[in-house]
Amino acid sequence: MSRLKLEQRQDESLSTHDLRDFIARVEKEGPGELLRIRDEVRPDGFEVTAILANLEERGRYPMVLFERPLNLLGEVSAFPLLTNVYASRTRCAMALGLTPQQHRLDLSMEYSRREARRLAPLALEREAAPVKQVVKTGLQIDLRELPIVRHHKMDPAPYIDMTPVMRDPDQGQYNIAFLRNMYKGPRRLGIHMSPRHNWQICRKYEERNLPTPVVIVVSHHPAFYLGALNVSPFGVDDYELVGSMMGQPLRLVPSETWGKDFMVPADAEMVIEGEIPPGVREVEGPFGEFPGTYGPQRLRWVIDVKALTHRRDAIYQDVFVGHRDNWVLGAIPKEGTLFNRIKGVVPTVKAVHLPNSGTGRFNCYISIDKKVDGESKQAALIALGECDFVKNVFVVDADIDPFDEEQVMWAFATRVQADQDVDIIKNVKGNTLEPSQNDDILTTKMIIDATKPVRRTFASRVEVPKEVREKFRVERYL
Repeated sequence: MSRLKLEQRQDESLSTHDLRDFIARVEKEGPGELLRIRDEVRPDGFEVTAILANLEERGRYPMVLFERPLNLLGEVSAFPLLTNVYASRTRCAMALGLTPQQHRLDLSMEYSRREARRLAPLALEREAAPVKQVVKTGLQIDLRELPIVRHHKMDPAPYIDMTPVMRDPDQGQYNIAFLRNMYKGPRRLGIHMSPRHNWQICRKYEERNLPTPVVIVVSHHPAFYLGALNVSPFGVDDYELVGSMMGQPLRLVPSETWGKDFMVPADAEMVIEGEIPPGVREVEGPFGEFPGTYGPQRLRWVIDVKALTHRRDAIYQDVFVGHRDNWVLGAIPKEGTLFNRIKGVVPTVKAVHLPNSGTGRFNCYISIDKKVDGESKQAALIALGECDFVKNVFVVDADIDPFDEEQVMWAFATRVQADQDVDIIKNVKGNTLEPSQNDDILTTKMIIDATKPVRRTFASRVEVPKEVREKFRVERYL
């Protein structure tokens, strides 16, 4: 159960994570990292994602703040729209308080360090919670006032694609996950769940014929969402883990609908409270998903919205799903988590990277300083066992930078014999959105051992003498 500390007043010595502070830092320290769009745009008419796709085509991935988006009523929304936040590892590093230069291994290692800790959240009084500045319940709620984005051509409706939170009815821990929510009406959403943690929580409520309480954190500081994507086992309280990721206890406040029985993030920009009625299913999808393909139309759960609370000047957030914004966001938390798990068995692991070419989830590159034959496959098996997203694992030696895909492919080309170094594992639990699967759950996974053998000699990699390279630094010639 969540260990909740009580705080009767706001501690002025404790700085809070504020989305505006992050935007200001990015704009100041990362030239070209923030693009402001002052023209009116229709998010539900693909105009937001059209701009992002055109930027992507030019190799540009800035965070974009749409200052005058239209809501679903066709009016200029009261809420600016922020998206493409995570399309840059540099910005993800900044979200965790690192320097822009610490965006590769440093970022993964810092995530893994924080992921191993827990910080008990703090409970605030209602008056001290920014997310309670505006409260709407019942018929006051109209989701059409939000600039909800319709992302891809076959999406049947606009979608809120941020993080629902649920609470286990038995142990009391909170779980946060990115789940898509289809707009169905002013106070109704559809929700898709794969058979993971939130699905398990919802199933428990349904078995008791009870509605499942759910809170969608529509917008918050980016560190909150990075923490939400941890790959910890069921039973870990995500509020505690997110606090560790943010570097301070997550501040919570009682919800409007369930009071202290369900706490919500006090410093969020906006949250939607609702209930999933038991046994109710409606058509949902198709939806352009993280692999860059459409998830099929299915019968899925619905959410009856009970409350909407937000800051007076709230910013609405969205993730450009199926693109780099989605892939980088998904990769960093899993890199850190997998590094921690692998290090417990293979202590010579150097780095773990889930590249954009594998959607930030399906391909995993692991570098190890191999001392014993067999360590590489051990590391790969841990990665496959710890994260069901991971489909193909490439293990390379310590002289290969897993963040440099050209080096990984070089190792694959020069250090692999397919009949000896490739293992195929059939009938493994996969991800329901992986498009090549022939089965809803079962998939085939692969391990590629691109490391040199320890017990026999192997051709050495060419190398220019280090001392001469140090003598002739290129800066003097450029």
